[in-house]
Amino acid sequence: MGDDQHKARLPIVHPPGEGRIYRMPTMRAVFKADGKETANRYSVSEWWLQPGSDGPGAHSHEENDEIFFVIEGRPSLLVGDKWIDAPAGSCIVIPAGITHDFANRTSALAGLFNVFIPGGFEPKMPAIVKWFEENS
Repeated sequence: MGDDQHKARLPIVHPPGEGRIYRMPTMRAVFKADGKETANRYSVSEWWLQPGSDGPGAHSHEENDEIFFVIEGRPSLLVGDKWIDAPAGSCIVIPAGITHDFANRTSALAGLFNVFIPGGFEPKMPAIVKWFEENS
């Protein structure tokens, strides 16, 4: 990447709860950085799951790694073929091609901090929101 691209990127600051918010029936995604802001190098988001709710469903990304850091609650994460109950402070790194999912099987709110590498995930969010609205 040339110096001009480094100069074009600016610092990003979001107060708690702010960013580009995508609401689904039992889940909320808050994107903190993506696309033009990171030159598609990565995206940063929070995923909040209501008590007793499922996540997006088992899936994999063939070209993207993901990092999940549990910021609140005790969500369950599918990594490969094993579900892991992850208390706050847990960090889960999922390489490209590994099947994964997340859910909140508890009676308290659960929050995950996510880094998606490389970026470019946010353009998929309108279709994801629509799918959840139609299939809830």
